[in-house]
Amino acid sequence: MSIFKLGLIINPIAGIGGSVALKGSDGEGIAEKAKLLGAQAKANDRAKLALEILLPYRQNIEIYTANALMGEDIARSLGFKVTVVYQALSSETTAQDTEHTVSALLAEGIDLLLFAGGDGTARNVCHMVGDTFPVLGVPAGCKIHSGVYAVTPKAAGRVVEMMVTNQLVTLTEADVMDIDESLFRQGIVKAKRFGEMKVPCELRYIQAVKSGGKESDELVLQDIAADVINKMDDELFIIGSGSTTAFLMEELGLENTLLGVDLVQQQTLLANDVTEPQLWQHLEDNPEEKVKLVITLIGGQGHIFGRGNQQLSPRVIKAIGKENIIIIATKTKLSALQSRPLIADTGDSEVDNLLAGFMVVTTGYNDEVLYPVASPQ
Repeated sequence: MSIFKLGLIINPIAGIGGSVALKGSDGEGIAEKAKLLGAQAKANDRAKLALEILLPYRQNIEIYTANALMGEDIARSLGFKVTVVYQALSSETTAQDTEHTVSALLAEGIDLLLFAGGDGTARNVCHMVGDTFPVLGVPAGCKIHSGVYAVTPKAAGRVVEMMVTNQLVTLTEADVMDIDESLFRQGIVKAKRFGEMKVPCELRYIQAVKSGGKESDELVLQDIAADVINKMDDELFIIGSGSTTAFLMEELGLENTLLGVDLVQQQTLLANDVTEPQLWQHLEDNPEEKVKLVITLIGGQGHIFGRGNQQLSPRVIKAIGKENIIIIATKTKLSALQSRPLIADTGDSEVDNLLAGFMVVTTGYNDEVLYPVASPQ
């Protein structure tokens, strides 16, 4: 099992005002007032409940975090391997400490960002990542209006456990909400939406299902095709080989090369069965062009590169960028891998390592899962 890189942020004072009727921890001097009234911070205890679920996998997890009470202390006490990426200058941490930690964690190439706090913490995280990176909240604040939090700390640990053990998890978009605590202390609840983030949760079959919860492949393929087609604007779409991508081309009404690579722009066919030199030449001649690559996996094996699509060479993949790769597959096809990761075998170890980690797989219309990608061993 490969090492899972878990980013961890704990807001040490989250929820500290709740037990002494201060309705939260936001606001100047609130945390200090709560301590004077005898309140004790519980955020680290809540994070501990989530991390304890992961103890059986300790050898396969490395936690990247900030110093002391922002994550380091609790992670080390549980015996996890820990890398500190940010040093808060004071034990009285601030929103800026949270945001700086997020930046440092993203630079480390983490697989998931786990944070413990309340709605204010969620706002800080959202400010830095938006909906571009998977996050999961451990509820530790007085007010949890945001949908980015698991229902309990242990539930958060269970979702991370699923990812560590390469199980399918649904990737969903959830709202980040917060209320005005100054008004809340006057008995007025005024919530506001601040954005949304992508959150992993237990796998759900929400569309195109037959009785018994099994997917109907043709209906699911139609949903997948509709999702990709809906994203087709002015970018160049490179369509890889395979029967799943062939279904997409069929839905577009375009001629398809089942075992080749085709070029599509504005839902119009530009070229069939392009070679690697032709593809590379196009990318070189159009350096400013926005490009998306649509690929699928080989059923039963899980290869996404290096088997039947050598036109997609390491230099082509690097030029396109990992963030511009759209993997499409049914959940049934992914489940058939029995938790084995997808394989990137490009022939270039640098590119293979670049692709390693968790990638988003489109599994329906507005339906995505996170799934691990590994380089060949």
